[in-house]
Amino acid sequence: MEQPLDQDACWRAAVARDARFDGRFFTGVTSTGIYCRPVCPARTPKRENVVFHPTAAAAEEAGLRACLRCRPETAPEMGAWRGTSNTVSRALALIEAGALDRGDAEALATRLGMGERQLRRLFRQHLGAAPVSVAQTRRVLLAKQLIHESDLSMAEVAMASGFGSVRRFNETFQALYGRAPSDLRRRKVEGEPGGVIKINLSYRPPYDWTAMMTTLAIRGVADEAVVDGIWTRRLRIDVDGTDGSVTVRPAAMGRAAVEARVYELKALPGVLARVRRVFDLAADPEAITRDLSADPVLRAAVEARPGLRPAGDWIDAGEDAPSDRLATTDVGLLARAERWRPWRAYGALYWTLIEERRDDEAA
Repeated sequence: MEQPLDQDACWRAAVARDARFDGRFFTGVTSTGIYCRPVCPARTPKRENVVFHPTAAAAEEAGLRACLRCRPETAPEMGAWRGTSNTVSRALALIEAGALDRGDAEALATRLGMGERQLRRLFRQHLGAAPVSVAQTRRVLLAKQLIHESDLSMAEVAMASGFGSVRRFNETFQALYGRAPSDLRRRKVEGEPGGVIKINLSYRPPYDWTAMMTTLAIRGVADEAVVDGIWTRRLRIDVDGTDGSVTVRPAAMGRAAVEARVYELKALPGVLARVRRVFDLAADPEAITRDLSADPVLRAAVEARPGLRPAGDWIDAGEDAPSDRLATTDVGLLARAERWRPWRAYGALYWTLIEERRDDEAA
């Protein structure tokens, strides 16, 4: 059973503006109707006016709107539920790829092999919100980020964030923010709308970019390449719903700079979801380090090389969570790796480092 948020611990983190908790919960301010990140620079509200929510979707389902100052859409995408439910992980991956933009919750539940009521219960338990609310929040926050960071027109933002129609997009923002979406853009757009879409995706440091780019460069996947520290993927309409390309490079700490050239804007959410999967941007390094360090053999390697992450597949049809996959037939290793759950994929990376060091010492 998922543990509820410790409201007092969240309050202490919010008062301290502790960056370690960014993305782990959101602060709902009932007196203003706004929800914020724990690191929001605004004046700390009164304790009696604050309720903490595990996800942005839970906050929005409670009738709150995203803060325009701290921009919850830029928080690291993660939560305490990660690693605890393969079904929720798979459902979120489908939602991020637009499953509820094209279908309903019942169809999503069928794809997952369960009933809609059971799926809603799991989402309530792990995310504090229903699947449709999670999908709506994803659309709103992506649209809000595109308004702030891209040069897309409002009509293009509506399509690129999964709303399907400009009218629905306008009505949603009017209901949430009491203003037209164009009023949220506080800068002048330079150049023509469209073209390359530039957006930053957040992650929680540390991140070993050198190791990740090396892995992506040598794995030899079709349509992918790494040149001068920049990863590029060719997009194909039969796979991605659009032709074009996407590039990723490290930016400021906690940010991956993404440039996407898509000819079908409605394909953008799916492309961004796959980028997050390939680069494992939703990982929780703190939890991974804590759990893997419990193995005395791994502890030194984890401390020496923080931020290692397994490269994900662009198309992933696996039933299990990528974080817990272990590709080995070594009976001894399989038995030892049981203590690494739900982070066996990360444990395997550090185990390989240890084995390589042993081989070098023996040579």
